[in-house]
Amino acid sequence: MPPKAKAVSSHPTYKVMVAAAISALKDRTGSSSIAIAKYLAANYKLPENFKKALNTQLKKQSEAGVLIKVKSSYKLSQAAKAPKKKKAAKKTKAAPKKKVAKKATAAPKKKAAPKKKAAPKKKAAPKKKAAAKK
Repeated sequence: MPPKAKAVSSHPTYKVMVAAAISALKDRTGSSSIAIAKYLAANYKLPENFKKALNTQLKKQSEAGVLIKVKSSYKLSQAAKAPKKKKAAKKTKAAPKKKVAKKATAAPKKKAAPKKKAAPKKKAAPKKKAAAKK
């Protein structure tokens, strides 16, 4: 029998989803596993038994150092936050482009005319009271 092909999941890996959930929830003391599960259920199409898989992934990631467990909540470690900044720095660097020589026949730019001082504003005349109706 030929080996069966794995089914492609409709969601990213739990590591990516958990990191997105923790950064989106922005809790100062960390995000609880319940809050993470609610976020994942709202934003991703997951199977019904994903909470069990989520809890095992949270334990594995905290043991690996990707997450920091604070009481019953999880935070992203500094090691998990750092690679994103390095990747962004690589993308911004581009190969230097060759400068194209400008034509000498181009018209010289005109100098800006000196600005005139604004005339002082006149005070508005006081409004007259409306005549009383009969």
